[in-house]
Amino acid sequence: MTEENNSERMRRWRLILGGGSADGIGSQLSKRDEKMDSTLAALYGTGKNEGLLGKPDGDQQRSAGLGSSMPNVSRWLGDIREYFPASVVQVMQQDAIDRIGLQQFLTEPDIFESLEPDVNLIATLVSLRNLIPNHTRDTARIVVRKVVEDLMRKLENPMRQAVSGSLNRAIRNHRPRHQEIDWNRTIRANLKHFQRDYQSIIPEHLVGFGRKKRTAMRDIIICIDQSGSMAASMIYASIFGAVMASLPTLKTHLVVFDTVVVDLTADLHDPVDVLFGTQLGGGTNINQALAYCQTLVTRPQETILILISDLFEGGNRHDMLRRTAQLVHSGVQMIVLLALSDGGAPSYDHRTTAEFANLGIPAFACTPDLFPDLMAATLNHRDIALWAARHGIAVNRGM
Repeated sequence: MTEENNSERMRRWRLILGGGSADGIGSQLSKRDEKMDSTLAALYGTGKNEGLLGKPDGDQQRSAGLGSSMPNVSRWLGDIREYFPASVVQVMQQDAIDRIGLQQFLTEPDIFESLEPDVNLIATLVSLRNLIPNHTRDTARIVVRKVVEDLMRKLENPMRQAVSGSLNRAIRNHRPRHQEIDWNRTIRANLKHFQRDYQSIIPEHLVGFGRKKRTAMRDIIICIDQSGSMAASMIYASIFGAVMASLPTLKTHLVVFDTVVVDLTADLHDPVDVLFGTQLGGGTNINQALAYCQTLVTRPQETILILISDLFEGGNRHDMLRRTAQLVHSGVQMIVLLALSDGGAPSYDHRTTAEFANLGIPAFACTPDLFPDLMAATLNHRDIALWAARHGIAVNRGM
């Protein structure tokens, strides 16, 4: 047996045995193998190494622990697609269903009603949609729609108002009707006409908000990484994308990617269709995704590209940076969101975010409640780094 074959044999035994980055067989795992080992330990570990998914004991504990385990479950379901072939993923998914008590949940529609649906539960359902039996699939879709509709009610009006207000103020009308007058700008423009005797300003020039145009004023491209850590971001991005797609003053695209790129723009009328069109988890090829986004850019100066990713590139990193520079230099305004969720900043590639910052691309995590205001600031050409600082958001700096 050659040394290379023996090393691979030891590596495989080490992954089978588990128990840390090195053990008595003298095999040291690579960083990728350590992550693979963690996904295995999360499902099959025992005792101290029982892992993220846990091992419920009895129906009562299984039901009680399901909600709290969902964030880890949804991420784990995404991670296994990156490290294992499809045939192994199917086995591990089935084992996970049995181990954490999802079997009854997936097969009995009545169980759906006993759990409070949330974003993490939806991410898990979307990840497992191919394993949901036919007789509960409609119920699962109803649960997903309920969460989506609840989020739409919460987020739609702020998003619509922020974007519409920004677009109306982005253009000027110098012959406004009374209801179109922008009084703040009109007063500033006529301060030199202040009459001390009357303690008043005589406005010689009126400044008004622009009238709506029939053609889209801005092109928005939302490009989102489908890796396991982006599950919640995918849900929120789908909802915001649907709202923006309903505004005639915006032309909105939604693109999702792992090692392949899928354009879900045609499904933006229904965020539920968008979510069931995704495949959470898997590898990451940002360069390939940006290459596709380049084909969507027809008006660079009027285009905003929102890349939602942790920036861990699995494809050609050099080409990704070159392509990003091309987009920026052509006039495209680009922002990177390391997460669009309530969970805060995830693990991300610090080196790439710094190189993006050198290109003038801010990179930070954003909560859903701040996203409408972020879009308003972007549409108004405000400095996004200053906007983030005012909201206490840390923006990655260049090297």
